[in-house]
Amino acid sequence: MTIIIHRIRLHDGVDAERFEKWVREVDYATCPELPSVLAFGVQRVVAVSPPLHYFEIIEVTSREEFERDMESPQFQRLVEDFGQMAKVLDEVTGERIGDGYRA
Repeated sequence: MTIIIHRIRLHDGVDAERFEKWVREVDYATCPELPSVLAFGVQRVVAVSPPLHYFEIIEVTSREEFERDMESPQFQRLVEDFGQMAKVLDEVTGERIGDGYRA
């Protein structure tokens, strides 16, 4: 399993409520259409001031399978919508050591 973390900044003038509504209603709803995505969540940053507003954690079966999903029309619609509201500042990709811990 591969984990991808994106740090996100909203474009000037984009309302956080608009972005968060889109995440809940469109971004999350599209995940079942992307076979490589095992888990996905967007977090609002509360401890750091701008330019960082959000970060997302994507758990995928593999980077290669996720790259195939990125070519799909569903993913391309997400990219287009997202690009109107925000920008990914950077990406960190890694492999979890063991199963990790979850209560």
